[in-house]
Amino acid sequence: MSNINLIDSFQEFKEFKNIDRPTVISVLEEVFRSMIRKKYGTDENCDVIVNPDNGDLEIWRTRTVMEDGFSEDDDLEIELAEAHKIDPDLEVGDDFIEQITLESFGRRAILAARQTLVSKILELEKDEIFRKYKDRVGEIVTGEVYQVWKKETLVLDDEGNELLLPKTEQIPADYFKKGDTVRAVVLKVDMMNSNPKIIISRNAPEFLQRLFELEVPEIFDGLITIKKIVREPGERAKVAVESYDDRIDPVGACVGMKGSRIHGIVRELKNENIDVINFTNNVSLYIQRALSPAKITTIKLDDADKRAAVYLKPDQVSLAIGRGGHNIKLAGKLTGYEIDVYREAEEDDEDVDLEEFSDEIDGWIIDEFKRIGLDTAKSVLALSVDELVKRTDLEDSTVKEVMGILRAEFE
Repeated sequence: MSNINLIDSFQEFKEFKNIDRPTVISVLEEVFRSMIRKKYGTDENCDVIVNPDNGDLEIWRTRTVMEDGFSEDDDLEIELAEAHKIDPDLEVGDDFIEQITLESFGRRAILAARQTLVSKILELEKDEIFRKYKDRVGEIVTGEVYQVWKKETLVLDDEGNELLLPKTEQIPADYFKKGDTVRAVVLKVDMMNSNPKIIISRNAPEFLQRLFELEVPEIFDGLITIKKIVREPGERAKVAVESYDDRIDPVGACVGMKGSRIHGIVRELKNENIDVINFTNNVSLYIQRALSPAKITTIKLDDADKRAAVYLKPDQVSLAIGRGGHNIKLAGKLTGYEIDVYREAEEDDEDVDLEEFSDEIDGWIIDEFKRIGLDTAKSVLALSVDELVKRTDLEDSTVKEVMGILRAEFE
C-alpha cells in the first residue's frame, strides 16, 4: 500500500498564504473525486482520505462481490473469480475493497488535476483576500511601497497582498519611494474581473480618526467619542470630541501633555494643522469654537436656512477665514451651517462701504470680497494684491483695477 503525498507532488501548494488548511484539504478531495467520476463513472463507492498533518492521500474503492457472469456494472460490482485473484477468502455478497493509486489515472489525468487544483486554489485565495479586506474597511493597514506610478502607488501588506493608494487619496505633501513604510486606512474593496481591488486612503477622515484611537487611550476605551471630523488633507483638520466622563477634558486628553499625543498624528499627516474642539449642542457656541482661533463678537443664526452671520473685529477676520479660506470652510462643514463673516463696523467717517461702488465695480466682484469678510474700501486696501488674489477667485488684473478705484476715493 503506497500513500500519495500531494503536498510534495504539487510544489505550488507547499505554502497557502490566505487559505486555511481544512479548505485546502477539501479542495484536494473534490479534485480527486472529479478524477474518480471521470474514470469510473461514479465516486459514491469511493472514500478519499486526506491526512491534514502531512498531506498524504488515500483512495479506497468498494465493490460488491457477485457470482461469475452476474455482474451488471463493473464500476460497482466484481465477479467472484476476479475477486479471488486478490483475496481467496471473499464470498458472494462481500465487499471487495481496493486502493487506487495516483499512477492508475494516467499522466494526462494527473496534469489536468494539477491545472484544476491551481485554478481552484488561486480562486479561493482571491476570495479570501476579498473577504478579509471587506471586513477591514475603515481600519488602518501598514504596508511597504513596491512601485510608484504617476496616478497611484502600489503597496504590499505583510502577506504580499496588493493595496492601491491612488494619488487622489494621498496627502499633497506625500512622497513615496520603493521600500518606504506607509500607513493608510482601507477605503473600499471591489472585485474587478475576479481580482480583489483594495483601495487605501490617507485623505479620508477615518484615517485621522483611527490615528486618534491609536494615540488616545480614552477614545479607544470609549470614554471620549469623536463626533465629527472634517479635513483639508495636508492643510487643516477640525475634530469635534465629547467626553462621557465629567472628570475628563476631551480636548486636553486628545492633545496630551505639551502636545505629546497630537504631535505624532501631525507628523503622520505631514504637518496638517489639527484643531480639537469640544462638541456642544449649543449651535452658537459650536460655531464659535469651530472658528477658533478667531474671537467672535456676535453671531446671528438663521436655523431655517442653516446660515450664520458672524461679526468680528477687523483684526480677527483673517484668523476666522484662515489661509486659503480653509478655516471658515472647515468650520462650515463641521457645524453644518453656511458661515458669512462680517467685519464689525468701526467709527471711521472716512471709510466707505463697498456697496457704494456698485456703479463702478461689478456686483459679483463685491460679493467675492464680502465672502472673505471685506465689506469696506479700507478693509480691501489694507491687504496686498497678492494676498487678495490668494484669498479670492479674482484675477490679478481685476484686483489691481478695484484697488485703483478704491484709492481714488480717498485722494
